[in-house]
Amino acid sequence: MDALAKSFLQHLETERGASVYTRRNYRHALEEFCAWHEQERNRAVDWKGVRRDDFRAYLRFLGRRRLGRAAIQLRFSALRTFCRQLMREGVLTELPIRNLALPRLEKRLPKFLTARQMIGLLGAPLKELEAHRERDSEGADPVPYLRDVAILETIYSCGLRISELCGLQAGDVDWGELLVRVRGKGRKERLAPIGEPALRAIRTYWDVLAVPPLGNSPVFLAREKPARPMYPRLVQLRLKRYLALSGLDPALTPHKLRHSYATHLLDAGADLRSVQELLGHAHLVTTQIYTHLTTDRLKRVYDAAHPRA
Repeated sequence: MDALAKSFLQHLETERGASVYTRRNYRHALEEFCAWHEQERNRAVDWKGVRRDDFRAYLRFLGRRRLGRAAIQLRFSALRTFCRQLMREGVLTELPIRNLALPRLEKRLPKFLTARQMIGLLGAPLKELEAHRERDSEGADPVPYLRDVAILETIYSCGLRISELCGLQAGDVDWGELLVRVRGKGRKERLAPIGEPALRAIRTYWDVLAVPPLGNSPVFLAREKPARPMYPRLVQLRLKRYLALSGLDPALTPHKLRHSYATHLLDAGADLRSVQELLGHAHLVTTQIYTHLTTDRLKRVYDAAHPRA
C-alpha cells in the first residue's frame, strides 16, 4: 500500500479508535484493491486520479470471483470510508465510489438462545468443574471455571460485545450503583446496568485470585501468572465447550449472547430506544432487526391463543 492508505489505517487506530477487526478488514480491502489495480491497470493506484469506472471494474472482478454479498459490501464500505477521508484531506474533490449498484444484502435474523437455554449455559462451567472434582479432587483448579461463569454472566447481564468484555477494567465496575463503564466502538463510552448475579460471579472469581484486580487491571484474566488479560479467541474457545456441554450448537459465537440479551429485553417489554442505548448502537435501524424476532413470536402466540386468529 502507498503512504495515503497507510496513513488512513493509522488514522483509524489513533483518531477513530477503530477495533482491531475493523482495522484488519479495512487493511485487507485496501491491499486487495491496490493489488487488483496494479495487475489490471499495469500500474500502482494513484488515488488522485482514481475514477468511478475503476471501482465499477473492480466490482465486476469481485463478481466473477463469486464472492458473497456481505464480502463485497464490506470491501466497498472500506473503500468508501477511505475515499471520504481523502476528500476531507483535499486529495479528492469528489467521491468516485458513489452510486454504484452493489448487491443487496439478504436479511438474516440474528440467532439467539431462549431464556431456558441461557440459564443452562450459565451453569455449564460449574457443572464441568464438579465433574473434574469427581475425577480428581486435588487437580481441579476452580479459577478458570469461576472466571468463565463471571464472563458468561457479564456478557448476558450487560449485552457486551466481546471486545468490550475483554477491555473491562476493575475500576469500571461501580458496585454500589450496579453499573459498568463500557468502552464501545469508536472509543465511545456508555454506562451499562449489571445485575447482582453477574457481580456476585465476578466477586467469587476475584476471591480465588492471588491478587484481586484493582484500578486499570483487567476484570478477567486469561492467565494469572504472569497476568495476561482475557482475549477474544479464548472467550470463543471456552464458550464452544460450554455450548457443547449444554447440548447447544458449538458454532454459536459470543455475539449470539448479545443477541439473546436484546431479544429477551424486548420480549419482556423494553422499548426499542432503550435497548439501542443499552447495546451502544449509534443508529436505531441497527437495533430494529430484533423487532422481527419479537414480532414473529407475538404472531405465533396470537395464532395459538386467539379464538378468531
